[in-house]
Amino acid sequence: MEHEILFLNSLFSAIGLGEFAHNYSHVIQSWFVMLILIGASALFVRGIQLIPNKGQNFFEVLVEGLENFMVDITGPEGRFFFPFIATIFLYILVCNLLGLVPGFSSPTANINTPLSMAICTFVLTHIIGVKFHGIKYVKQFMGPVIWLAPLMVPLELIGHFARVLSLSVRLFGNIFGKETVLAILFMLAGMFLAPLPILFLGILVSFIQALVFMLLSIVYFILAMEEAH
Repeated sequence: MEHEILFLNSLFSAIGLGEFAHNYSHVIQSWFVMLILIGASALFVRGIQLIPNKGQNFFEVLVEGLENFMVDITGPEGRFFFPFIATIFLYILVCNLLGLVPGFSSPTANINTPLSMAICTFVLTHIIGVKFHGIKYVKQFMGPVIWLAPLMVPLELIGHFARVLSLSVRLFGNIFGKETVLAILFMLAGMFLAPLPILFLGILVSFIQALVFMLLSIVYFILAMEEAH
Protein backbone atom coordinates (compact mmCIF):
# COMPACT_ATOMS: atom_id res chain seq x y z
CA MET A 1 0.00 0.00 0.00
CA GLU A 2 1.23 3.47 -0.77
CA HIS A 3 1.24 5.52 2.41
CA GLU A 4 1.87 9.25 2.42
CA ILE A 5 4.92 8.66 4.63
CA LEU A 6 6.97 5.49 4.50
CA PHE A 7 9.18 5.30 7.57
CA LEU A 8 12.10 3.56 5.91
CA ASN A 9 12.04 5.94 2.95
CA SER A 10 12.15 8.87 5.36
CA LEU A 11 15.10 7.29 7.15
CA PHE A 12 17.03 6.83 3.91
CA SER A 13 16.18 10.39 2.85
CA ALA A 14 17.57 11.66 6.16
CA ILE A 15 20.96 10.08 5.41
CA GLY A 16 21.08 11.47 1.88
CA LEU A 17 19.66 8.52 -0.05
CA GLY A 18 16.30 10.05 -0.87
CA GLU A 19 16.54 9.40 -4.61
CA PHE A 20 17.36 5.73 -4.04
CA ALA A 21 14.47 5.45 -1.56
CA HIS A 22 12.08 7.05 -4.06
CA ASN A 23 13.08 4.78 -6.95
CA TYR A 24 13.65 1.55 -5.05
CA SER A 25 11.23 1.65 -2.16
CA HIS A 26 10.36 -2.03 -2.67
CA VAL A 27 14.04 -2.97 -2.30
CA ILE A 28 14.26 -1.13 1.03
CA GLN A 29 11.09 -2.83 2.27
CA SER A 30 12.52 -6.18 1.15
CA TRP A 31 15.71 -5.55 3.12
CA PHE A 32 13.59 -4.82 6.16
CA VAL A 33 11.72 -8.12 5.76
CA MET A 34 15.06 -9.93 5.47
CA LEU A 35 16.23 -8.28 8.70
CA ILE A 36 13.01 -9.38 10.43
CA LEU A 37 13.45 -13.00 9.34
CA ILE A 38 17.19 -13.12 10.05
CA GLY A 39 16.70 -11.43 13.42
CA ALA A 40 13.86 -13.75 14.40
CA SER A 41 15.88 -16.79 13.34
CA ALA A 42 18.96 -15.68 15.28
CA LEU A 43 16.85 -14.91 18.33
CA PHE A 44 15.12 -18.27 18.48
CA VAL A 45 18.17 -20.32 17.49
CA ARG A 46 20.20 -18.70 20.26
CA GLY A 47 17.60 -19.69 22.81
CA ILE A 48 17.03 -23.20 21.48
CA GLN A 49 16.73 -25.87 24.15
CA LEU A 50 15.69 -29.48 24.61
CA ILE A 51 12.43 -28.49 26.28
CA PRO A 52 11.15 -25.79 23.91
CA ASN A 53 9.71 -22.52 25.12
CA LYS A 54 6.67 -20.88 23.52
CA GLY A 55 8.60 -19.16 20.72
CA GLN A 56 10.59 -22.25 19.86
CA ASN A 57 7.42 -24.32 19.99
CA PHE A 58 5.71 -22.01 17.52
CA PHE A 59 8.52 -22.17 14.96
CA GLU A 60 8.98 -25.92 15.37
CA VAL A 61 5.28 -26.50 14.73
CA LEU A 62 5.34 -24.11 11.76
CA VAL A 63 8.41 -25.62 10.10
CA GLU A 64 7.42 -29.21 10.85
CA GLY A 65 3.91 -28.56 9.55
CA LEU A 66 5.29 -27.11 6.31
CA GLU A 67 7.69 -30.02 5.89
CA ASN A 68 5.06 -32.70 6.53
CA PHE A 69 2.62 -30.96 4.22
CA MET A 70 5.19 -30.84 1.43
CA VAL A 71 6.49 -34.38 1.93
CA ASP A 72 2.91 -35.71 1.80
CA ILE A 73 2.70 -34.22 -1.70
CA THR A 74 6.19 -34.87 -3.05
CA GLY A 75 7.40 -37.88 -1.10
CA PRO A 76 10.70 -38.06 0.81
CA GLU A 77 12.62 -36.75 -2.22
CA GLY A 78 10.97 -33.38 -1.67
CA ARG A 79 13.16 -32.71 1.37
CA PHE A 80 15.88 -31.68 -1.10
CA PHE A 81 14.08 -28.42 -1.88
CA PHE A 82 12.25 -27.94 1.41
CA PRO A 83 14.61 -25.13 2.61
CA PHE A 84 13.73 -23.12 -0.50
CA ILE A 85 9.99 -23.76 -0.13
CA ALA A 86 9.93 -22.85 3.58
CA THR A 87 12.01 -19.72 2.99
CA ILE A 88 9.92 -18.50 0.06
CA PHE A 89 6.67 -19.07 1.97
CA LEU A 90 7.79 -17.19 5.08
CA TYR A 91 9.39 -14.40 3.05
CA ILE A 92 6.29 -13.82 0.90
CA LEU A 93 3.99 -14.02 3.93
CA VAL A 94 5.94 -11.38 5.87
CA CYS A 95 6.24 -9.19 2.74
CA ASN A 96 2.48 -9.37 2.22
CA LEU A 97 1.67 -8.63 5.85
CA LEU A 98 4.09 -5.70 6.05
CA GLY A 99 1.76 -3.57 3.94
CA LEU A 100 -0.91 -3.80 6.64
CA VAL A 101 1.32 -1.85 9.02
CA PRO A 102 0.93 1.95 8.72
CA GLY A 103 4.15 3.51 7.48
CA PHE A 104 5.24 0.46 5.47
CA SER A 105 4.40 -1.11 2.11
CA SER A 106 4.44 -4.66 0.79
CA PRO A 107 7.50 -5.36 -1.40
CA THR A 108 5.34 -7.87 -3.28
CA ALA A 109 3.10 -5.02 -4.45
CA ASN A 110 5.91 -4.13 -6.86
CA ILE A 111 6.21 -6.50 -9.83
CA ASN A 112 9.99 -6.77 -9.49
CA THR A 113 9.82 -8.63 -6.17
CA PRO A 114 7.44 -11.44 -7.28
CA LEU A 115 9.32 -11.64 -10.59
CA SER A 116 12.65 -12.22 -8.84
CA MET A 117 11.16 -15.05 -6.75
CA ALA A 118 9.46 -16.57 -9.81
CA ILE A 119 12.81 -16.61 -11.62
CA CYS A 120 14.38 -18.38 -8.63
CA THR A 121 11.62 -21.00 -8.79
CA PHE A 122 12.12 -21.34 -12.56
CA VAL A 123 15.86 -21.92 -12.20
CA LEU A 124 15.50 -24.37 -9.30
CA THR A 125 12.86 -26.32 -11.24
CA HIS A 126 15.41 -27.20 -13.91
CA ILE A 127 18.17 -27.83 -11.37
CA ILE A 128 15.85 -30.40 -9.78
CA GLY A 129 15.07 -31.90 -13.19
CA VAL A 130 18.76 -32.34 -14.00
CA LYS A 131 19.51 -33.65 -10.49
CA PHE A 132 16.88 -36.40 -10.74
CA HIS A 133 17.21 -37.31 -14.43
CA GLY A 134 20.55 -36.05 -15.66
CA ILE A 135 20.74 -35.37 -19.39
CA LYS A 136 17.55 -37.42 -19.87
CA TYR A 137 15.66 -34.43 -18.46
CA VAL A 138 15.51 -32.98 -21.98
CA LYS A 139 13.06 -35.75 -22.88
CA GLN A 140 10.39 -33.84 -20.96
CA PHE A 141 10.59 -31.14 -23.64
CA MET A 142 10.49 -33.47 -26.64
CA GLY A 143 7.07 -35.08 -26.36
CA PRO A 144 6.07 -38.77 -26.35
CA VAL A 145 7.74 -39.55 -29.72
CA ILE A 146 10.91 -38.10 -31.20
CA TRP A 147 9.32 -36.91 -34.44
CA LEU A 148 7.11 -34.52 -32.45
CA ALA A 149 10.16 -32.79 -30.92
CA PRO A 150 10.26 -29.86 -33.42
CA LEU A 151 6.69 -29.01 -32.38
CA MET A 152 6.85 -29.90 -28.69
CA VAL A 153 10.14 -28.21 -27.76
CA PRO A 154 8.95 -24.64 -28.59
CA LEU A 155 5.60 -25.31 -26.90
CA GLU A 156 7.26 -26.68 -23.76
CA LEU A 157 9.68 -23.74 -23.60
CA ILE A 158 6.81 -21.27 -23.90
CA GLY A 159 4.92 -23.14 -21.18
CA HIS A 160 7.90 -23.08 -18.82
CA PHE A 161 8.56 -19.38 -19.34
CA ALA A 162 4.82 -18.72 -18.88
CA ARG A 163 5.16 -20.14 -15.37
CA VAL A 164 7.37 -17.18 -14.45
CA LEU A 165 4.70 -14.79 -15.71
CA SER A 166 1.93 -16.70 -13.93
CA LEU A 167 3.70 -16.78 -10.56
CA SER A 168 4.78 -13.15 -10.62
CA VAL A 169 1.64 -11.53 -12.02
CA ARG A 170 -0.72 -13.50 -9.76
CA LEU A 171 1.12 -12.49 -6.59
CA PHE A 172 1.69 -8.91 -7.71
CA GLY A 173 -1.90 -8.38 -8.86
CA ASN A 174 -3.51 -9.66 -5.67
CA ILE A 175 -1.20 -7.82 -3.28
CA PHE A 176 -1.28 -4.61 -5.30
CA GLY A 177 -5.08 -4.80 -5.28
CA LYS A 178 -5.10 -5.35 -1.52
CA GLU A 179 -2.76 -2.39 -1.03
CA THR A 180 -4.88 -0.14 -3.24
CA VAL A 181 -8.16 -1.01 -1.52
CA LEU A 182 -6.69 -0.48 1.94
CA ALA A 183 -5.08 2.80 0.88
CA ILE A 184 -8.45 4.09 -0.32
CA LEU A 185 -10.10 3.02 2.94
CA PHE A 186 -7.41 4.73 5.00
CA MET A 187 -7.92 7.94 3.04
CA LEU A 188 -11.70 7.81 3.39
CA ALA A 189 -12.02 6.51 6.95
CA GLY A 190 -8.75 7.57 8.54
CA MET A 191 -5.75 5.47 9.53
CA PHE A 192 -7.28 4.14 12.74
CA LEU A 193 -10.88 3.91 11.56
CA ALA A 194 -10.44 1.60 8.57
CA PRO A 195 -12.94 -1.26 8.91
CA LEU A 196 -11.41 -4.17 10.77
CA PRO A 197 -13.07 -6.79 8.53
CA ILE A 198 -11.12 -5.38 5.59
CA LEU A 199 -7.88 -5.65 7.57
CA PHE A 200 -8.71 -9.27 8.42
CA LEU A 201 -9.41 -9.85 4.73
CA GLY A 202 -5.99 -8.37 3.98
CA ILE A 203 -4.39 -10.86 6.37
CA LEU A 204 -6.29 -13.70 4.70
CA VAL A 205 -5.25 -12.59 1.21
CA SER A 206 -1.64 -12.28 2.37
CA PHE A 207 -1.62 -15.84 3.69
CA ILE A 208 -3.45 -17.33 0.70
CA GLN A 209 -1.13 -15.73 -1.84
CA ALA A 210 1.96 -16.97 0.00
CA LEU A 211 0.40 -20.44 0.12
CA VAL A 212 -0.53 -20.37 -3.59
CA PHE A 213 2.99 -19.36 -4.62
CA MET A 214 4.41 -22.16 -2.47
CA LEU A 215 1.99 -24.78 -3.83
CA LEU A 216 2.60 -23.84 -7.46
CA SER A 217 6.35 -24.00 -6.87
CA ILE A 218 5.94 -27.49 -5.37
CA VAL A 219 3.85 -28.58 -8.38
CA TYR A 220 6.51 -27.36 -10.81
CA PHE A 221 9.20 -29.20 -8.82
CA ILE A 222 7.13 -32.41 -8.85
CA LEU A 223 6.70 -32.17 -12.62
CA ALA A 224 10.46 -31.79 -13.00
CA MET A 225 10.98 -34.90 -10.83
CA GLU A 226 8.60 -37.05 -12.90
CA GLU A 227 9.81 -39.30 -15.67
CA ALA A 228 9.04 -38.14 -19.20
CA HIS A 229 6.19 -40.01 -20.86
